[in-house]
Amino acid sequence: MTAPVDKTTFCRICEPMCGMIATVSDGRLLRLRPDPAHPLSEGYACPKGIAFSDIVNDDDRVLHPLRRRPDGGFDRVSWDSAMSEIIARLRKVHTEHGGESIGGYLGNPSVFNTGLMIWSGLFFQMLGSPHIYSSNSQDANNRYAASHFLYGNALAVPIPDIERVELLVVVGANPVVSHGSLMSTPRVRDKLVGIRRRGGRVVVIDPRRTETAREFDWMPIRPDTDALLMLSLINVMFAEGLVDLRAVAAKATGVAAIEKLSAPYPPEATEERTGVPAATARKLARDLAGTSRAAVYGRVGTCLGRNGTLTTALLDIVNLLAGNLDSVGGSMFGTMGFPAERAIARAMQRSGGFGWGARTSRIGGFPQVAGQAPASLMAKEITTPGPGQLRALFLCAGNPVLSVPNGAELAKALGQTDLCVSFDLYRNETNANADFILPAPSMYERPDHVLMFQSLYTTPFKQATDPVIAPMGESRAEWQVFNELAGGLADLSPKMRAMAFVDRVSRRLGRPVDPQRVIDGLIRMGQGGDRFGIRRRGLNLARLRAEPSGVVVAEHLRPGRLRTVVTHRGRKVKLDAPELVEECGRLDLDEPADLPLLLIGMREVRSENTWQHNSPMLLRGGRSHTARMHPDDADARGVADGDIVSVRSAHGEIVLPITITADISPGVVAIPHGWGHNGSGGWTRANDAARADSGTGGANVNQLISSDPADLERLAGMARMNGVPIEVIAHARPG
Repeated sequence: MTAPVDKTTFCRICEPMCGMIATVSDGRLLRLRPDPAHPLSEGYACPKGIAFSDIVNDDDRVLHPLRRRPDGGFDRVSWDSAMSEIIARLRKVHTEHGGESIGGYLGNPSVFNTGLMIWSGLFFQMLGSPHIYSSNSQDANNRYAASHFLYGNALAVPIPDIERVELLVVVGANPVVSHGSLMSTPRVRDKLVGIRRRGGRVVVIDPRRTETAREFDWMPIRPDTDALLMLSLINVMFAEGLVDLRAVAAKATGVAAIEKLSAPYPPEATEERTGVPAATARKLARDLAGTSRAAVYGRVGTCLGRNGTLTTALLDIVNLLAGNLDSVGGSMFGTMGFPAERAIARAMQRSGGFGWGARTSRIGGFPQVAGQAPASLMAKEITTPGPGQLRALFLCAGNPVLSVPNGAELAKALGQTDLCVSFDLYRNETNANADFILPAPSMYERPDHVLMFQSLYTTPFKQATDPVIAPMGESRAEWQVFNELAGGLADLSPKMRAMAFVDRVSRRLGRPVDPQRVIDGLIRMGQGGDRFGIRRRGLNLARLRAEPSGVVVAEHLRPGRLRTVVTHRGRKVKLDAPELVEECGRLDLDEPADLPLLLIGMREVRSENTWQHNSPMLLRGGRSHTARMHPDDADARGVADGDIVSVRSAHGEIVLPITITADISPGVVAIPHGWGHNGSGGWTRANDAARADSGTGGANVNQLISSDPADLERLAGMARMNGVPIEVIAHARPG
C-alpha cells in the first residue's frame, strides 16, 4: 500500500458544495474530511458529505453494465454489447415514432454534474423531445414559473443577502438541515446565528418547529396557507401606508392590481385559516417594511401546495413592497457575470428551452417550465397511446418511483416502454424496471465546476476540481454515452448528425469538445474570468485548479441588478400577470371533512432524498422512518409513541411508526420523503434500514399523493405534497 495522499476537492451532494479533503491510496478513496482552507465552508461539512466514501466504496454499487433478464434479474454485459443493443432499439423507436417519443428524467444529483447536464440537455433538444423531466417537478419548478411571470426570466431567482440582513423571515424552509436550497451558503447555520449576534432576528414560519425554528423565533402556520399570509402582509403594507409607492413604481408595474388583490385579505380575515394571529401578522408586516435590511426567503414548503407559483411570486412581491428587493441586506440577485447577460436571458426565454409555456404536455396540457414537463405525468405519458407517446426513457441519477406521486403507477408503466436505460451508482426501485443499468462515476471520479449554482452563491465564489480517483470498475461518464448515442442516430436526424460531427472532428483535431473545454470557456467569460486574456489576472480553468480550495470573486452581492435580470419591456417587474391573478381564485377551496389532519414533508439530517440510506456511517445508531404527530392528535386517536399506524389520504395508504412530539402544530402530521425501499433495488442496507419498524425499508409517503392531472398545480404542473388531507388510524403496538 502506498502512502496516503490528501487531495483537495468539494462535495456535490447539496447546494453549499462544502470544501473537502479526500485521502487516497492505491487509487482508493479512504476517507473524506472538511477542508479547513475553503474560504466559505471553513472546515465544515455535514455527516452526509463525510459519509460519501461509503457510497464510493459500497459493495452494492453498480460497477459494470447490466441487462435485465425476462425474470426481472440482471446479468453483467460488456459496454459494447450494451451500447450496441441500446442504439439498435433506440433507432427503431426513432424510426417508427420520431424523436418526440424519446425522453429523459434527471434526478437531483444530475444538477451537480455539469457534463451530464449539458450533454443530456443538448441530446434531448436535438431530438426535439417534449419529454424532459427532472426532480425540479418535485420541489422547484414553480419558483422558475413565478420568476417568468414577475421578471420575464425564469432563471432570475432572488436570494437573501444573508451576510448583511437584519431581519430574515424563513418560510417553509429548514436550512439548518437542508443547508439551503436555491441559495448556496456554506455554514448556513453560522450565518443565521450571525444575524442574531449583530442584533438582528430570524423568524421561521412553518407548521413544524423545525431544527431551524428551534434555534430562532418560530411562527406556526397551517399548511398550504402561505399565500393567504403573504396577501395579509401586503394588505397591511398598503392599508397602513408602509409602501413607498414612488420607489415601487420605479421598479414595477401592476402595483394597483396587487393592492386590489390583497384588499379582501386583512389579517383578521385570514387568521382562522392560517393559524397566525392578526396582531402577529400585522407586526410582521410593519417590521419588514420598517427594517432597512430585511428579506423573506421561502423554499420547498412554500412550493408544494395547491398554489405554489402564486405563493412564490407573493414572497418576492412582499420583498419588493417592503423596499427589500434588489437592495443591500434584502433579497438580491446573483450573476453569472457574462457580457450581455440580459440579452442572453431574453434569447433563452424566447427559445422556449428556459422559459414557460413554449410547449404544453400531451397529458393535461401543462406548460413546460424551464424546458421541463411535469414528472408526475411520466407514467401516463408512457401508457397513453397516440402521437408523442413516451416510448424510450433515459433515467439519469434518479429514483422517481420513490420521488414522484403514485410510484406504483410509474413502476408498472416503465415495464411497458420499448427501452428504458438508467445511469446510476445503484440498482434502485426505479431502475429495477429498466432494460439496462449503466455504471456512472461518482462525483469524486470526475472533474467538475458546477455551473448551475453560480448565480445563487450569497458570496460570489468559484471552485473547480480534478477527479480524486479514477472511475471505479467500468464506470463511464454520462456525457460520453450521450455522444455515442448521438453518433448512433446520426443518419436519422440532421441535428444528431451535427452533434456527432462536432465530437468526431474535434477529436481528430486533438481538441475534443468535452465538459472541461466548455467549462473553461464559461469560467473565462463569467464573473471573475479573464475574458480570454483581456483581464490579465482573471480566472480560467487552469488558474482555478491551481486554487483547489476555490476563489471568492466578490465580497458581497451587488445591488441594482434588477434591471439586468428583468426582460419585460421597460425593465420593470410585472406584478399583475393574468395567470397569477387567476390563481387567487383557487385560495378558498374546501377540504374533505372526513380527513381532518394535514400532511407535510420534512428533511432529515442523515438522509438525502432517496439515495443515502445504504451508508453504514449514516445508519449508525439505527435509522427509524416515522411520522411526527402532536400529543393532542395522538391522544384523540388512542395512539402512543412508537405505535404502528395507518396513514390514509384520498389517494393511498401507508403504514409506519409514529413519533409523538410537541414540535409540530396540532392537526399536522410530518413524514420524511425518500423512503419506501422494497427489496426491488440492489442496496441491501437501504432495504433493511427500517425493517424493525414497519417490515419494509420505510414507507413511501408519495403513495398518499395524487398524480391525477386535475390535482396538479396548473402553472407549474407540480404535485400537491404539502397540506394534503389525511387521517391517522392506530394499527398495532410494537411486539
